[in-house]
Formats: sequence, C-alpha cells, structure tokens
Amino acid sequence: MHPAPSVILFTTLSGLGFGLLFFLGLGFPAVSGWVAFVFFAIAYGLAVGGLLASTFHLGHPERALKAFTQWKTSWLSREGWCAVLALVIMGLYAIGVVFLDQRWGFLGWIGAGLSLATVFTTSMIYTQLKTIPRWNMNLTPAMFLSFSLAGGALLAGQTSAALPLLLIAALVQILYWRKGDQAFASSGTDLGTATGLGARGSVRAFEPPHTGTNYLLREFVHVVGRKHAEKLRLISFVLAFVLPVLLLLLPFNHVFALLAVASHLAGVATSRWLFFAQAEHVVGLYYGKR
Repeated sequence: MHPAPSVILFTTLSGLGFGLLFFLGLGFPAVSGWVAFVFFAIAYGLAVGGLLASTFHLGHPERALKAFTQWKTSWLSREGWCAVLALVIMGLYAIGVVFLDQRWGFLGWIGAGLSLATVFTTSMIYTQLKTIPRWNMNLTPAMFLSFSLAGGALLAGQTSAALPLLLIAALVQILYWRKGDQAFASSGTDLGTATGLGARGSVRAFEPPHTGTNYLLREFVHVVGRKHAEKLRLISFVLAFVLPVLLLLLPFNHVFALLAVASHLAGVATSRWLFFAQAEHVVGLYYGKR
C-alpha cells in the first residue's frame, strides 16, 4: 500500500492520544487543576490531531459526516462513533478533575473503555480486509492496542506499567512481522485463484494490463526492498522499545522521560510506515508485483 503521511500520522498520534486518555480515565496520574489540564490537553491534541489528519486522505472530506450513518456494517463508522463518545465523556470527566477538583470515577471508566474501543475499531478497519493478508490476522488489533497502551503509559508517567507494556508491545511487533511475512503465501492466493484458471494449470500474465500507471498501482502496489525494510524494522524496534526501556530503567529524570516518549513516538511512526508500505494487496498479482 502507498504509505500516505496522513494515515501514518492518524494511526500514530490517535493511538497515543487515546492511550493517554485511557490512563487518565482510570485516574493515572492522580493530578488535578492545571496539571491535569496539561495532561488532558496533550491527550486531546494527539487524539483529535490524529483524527483530523485522517481526513486529508479522503477524496471528499466534506462527506466524512456521512460515515456516521453506516455503523451497522462499517468499522470506519464505528470508529467515528467510539471516538466522538470517548472525547465527549472524557471531556466531562476532565471538567470535574480540572475545574471542580472532582473525580467522577464512573465517567472515567466509561471514557477509558471507549478510548480503547476507538483504537480497536481503528485496527479493525485494516484487519477486516481479506485482500491484504498481512493485515487480515488477529495480531493487527493486538499490535494497535499494545502500542496504544504502552505509549499511553509512557505519556502518563506510569513507569511501573510502561515497562511491561513496552515489552509486550515489542513481542507483539516481532510476532506480527514474522507472521506477516508469511501471510501472503499462506493465504493461497495467486494468479490462478484470482482468475479462476488455476485448475487448468500454471497461470501467468502474457502482458501487463496496460503500459502506464493508474490509481491501483499508485495506491495498492508499493514495493519495499527487503534490505531497506530490515533496516527500518531495526530502527523502529530500537526507537519504539529498546531505548525507552533503557531510559526508564535509569533513575527518574524528566529529561529521560521526555526522551523516552520522543523515541517511542519516532519508532511507532516508523513501524506504521512499514505497516502500510509492506501491505501486499492481491491486485498486485495482475501487475506481476507479488
């Protein structure tokens, strides 16, 4: 898939933002007043900023509101509803914490649950696509959720929770890469099954469908060199998990904490680029790209 900057920003920032809202809803960190305002401002900035970034990938962003009418069948619509409800309920909870010094736990728990539900629905937009075997597996929502929780714990300053969550997210990432690399071959999809001619013998394309490029080639057929991908995976893994864990193991320091967050953010963004760039769409079979 073409790794559009808008969807990379969306999946990276919104995941961190809703992860932080999850911990704030549970009462971590236990702050109030203007300190709490700063935490909520960061969470809303990331979550809303990510959601707004996603609209830049739409051909007609003015029609985005119509997505809310398809909640029975569309994960995109469900994501929209979960996001709005999470932001509204957490906004009410924030009013109590910031301005009234009141912690309405019931609202916080509901908001925390809706925040995680938003991340889950985002992941299901990709997981449901059988035409992209690398996404169509259970490890996709596991990766989105583990990244969100690990990043949220980092932003919330919850070191005791961040360390095991980062290790879990790192394990999920490794498993996702290993299974994802075999997903296309394991799906059993080839030019023979795609054309329905496989029973007659080996099928190959006589000539390309056309000589020029088109929308399908631009959006759904993006090839990343193996060596290039391996380097980016190593960079992503070190930045997202190894460096933050090492920094958290040092005596607490605000500078180290900030570096851990910045490193994790950069690593997750790199991982998201690979998530889209390495997604092999079956339509590539018709162009000899798979």
